[in-house]
Amino acid sequence: MPAYHSTFLSEGPADGRTIGNIVLLPIHTSFRGPAYPPEQDYDIVEEVLDLFRANSLFKNFEIKGAADRLLIYGILFVSDCLSKLNKTTSLREATRILNNLALDSFALPGEVGFPLNSLYQGPSNKNEADLLRSYLQQFRQELGDRLLKRVYKDNDAAPSKFWLAFTRKRFMNKSL
Repeated sequence: MPAYHSTFLSEGPADGRTIGNIVLLPIHTSFRGPAYPPEQDYDIVEEVLDLFRANSLFKNFEIKGAADRLLIYGILFVSDCLSKLNKTTSLREATRILNNLALDSFALPGEVGFPLNSLYQGPSNKNEADLLRSYLQQFRQELGDRLLKRVYKDNDAAPSKFWLAFTRKRFMNKSL
């Protein structure tokens, strides 16, 4: 059975901005950044959260387009977020942890510390690098916020064991 790919593959360079080979898709967000709101309710952040548990079981993933690269980045970030939580972390503490994780400095494609440089092209200039960094930071903040809403949906005192079960799974044997 193959891995699940992004439904936004048809939205390529003509529909959205592309930096390197990552497309900057619209996001419903309350955080400041360059992302603009999408026309439909379903966005890439919802897709990452919907496909995370199924795709995290796969060690191989065939990239079919720029939206798949953003999906991979999102899945790896969700995996990092879940690894920071434990059974006794309250919603308040988890919010602080994931906000710090989203705002921490991180490597961009093409930089030395980025784990998937073989699959991603880096930005061509400093302006593109700044735009990509601010987009990914906004993407990470929104992803962390929506993840917490799902993980703590039933109980604010403890995260869902069905989400924490995926902390040991490593999508593509990689991590951010």
